[in-house]
Amino acid sequence: MAVQKLKVGVAGLGRMGKRHAVNFLHRTPRADVVAAFTPDDTEYAWAKVELEPHGVTIYKDYNQMINHEGLQAVVIATATKVHAEEALAAIEKDLHVLCEKPISLSIETCQEVIKAAKAKPHLKVMCGFSRRFDASYRDAYEKAEAGVIGRPTIIRSQTCDKHDPSGFFVQYAAHSGGCFSDMSVHDIDLTLWFFGEDIPVKSVSAAGVVAVAPGLKQYEDFDNAVGIVEFYGGRVAYYYCSRMMAHGQEDTTEFIGTEGKLTVNGNPQANFVNTYTDKGIIREVPAHYYGRFEYAFVNEANEFTAAALDNTKLPFNLTSALRAVEIGSYLQEAVRTGKKLYFDEVGNRVEHASL
Repeated sequence: MAVQKLKVGVAGLGRMGKRHAVNFLHRTPRADVVAAFTPDDTEYAWAKVELEPHGVTIYKDYNQMINHEGLQAVVIATATKVHAEEALAAIEKDLHVLCEKPISLSIETCQEVIKAAKAKPHLKVMCGFSRRFDASYRDAYEKAEAGVIGRPTIIRSQTCDKHDPSGFFVQYAAHSGGCFSDMSVHDIDLTLWFFGEDIPVKSVSAAGVVAVAPGLKQYEDFDNAVGIVEFYGGRVAYYYCSRMMAHGQEDTTEFIGTEGKLTVNGNPQANFVNTYTDKGIIREVPAHYYGRFEYAFVNEANEFTAAALDNTKLPFNLTSALRAVEIGSYLQEAVRTGKKLYFDEVGNRVEHASL
């Protein structure tokens, strides 16, 4: 008996799109990549070599790709500014959608995608928050749910990239939405996972500096920033994001509860090898985000595929993705204006008198 496979198209073949294409093609047994789209000549040439020999049809037009015969799902890894547009077009074509974060930097546009997805409940529409699929974070969540650390009260989480002197981060800042919206959105998503998707925000404050990439100033962005989000019910999240790490990628989270603490990646390392010499003890760390979360992306591909084929529930919904974008936008506003933002328990902005 032939095994049913999900016919997938990959939109965008930049760094992340290539990873998705390879994962769905070679590491997701129940998926079959049948189409890919990129308008970029260099990415197109890569696809001709790496994808086409496996039966993948390469397109330079997104609308042509989503009309590929038999296509069932689309993985969107294009520029952020077209994520929502492409997701809406795919939903209209009755296709399942896995979209890289964020769906959009606009709250209203995110809501449009959520509305379209709700109108077609048979479709699986998911935003790619990869840490939800990481074995270590899942273990920490299960321990927190089991009451191992009492009541989770403080989350201290960071996303810190290795310094890239090439100027890539400056170019990327033109459309990334800013350091909190681009980087800390993963930490915000973790917060909503552990504290609860509906937990109301009480206040938001942030501060940032430009230490190594002065070109970021033209985009009102920062290479290092710290944000604090206070929630109603006596919980606080502390976020640190950086583009300045000299040693490599360092993504670490602490979940502090009334009876203990859980730490994920508290001592980052690429593997279990430590080098002992007269220079001391050296522990290497991953050079980039994918080095830490590669297998989370593989799990994501397999679980999305299974949900689409078996009509099972996705591990989280789009409204959580919307809230992550919303809180990220508050942090961006706070770091750019230097003002602390306040909210009532139903989410309305309130003003506090200045002393």
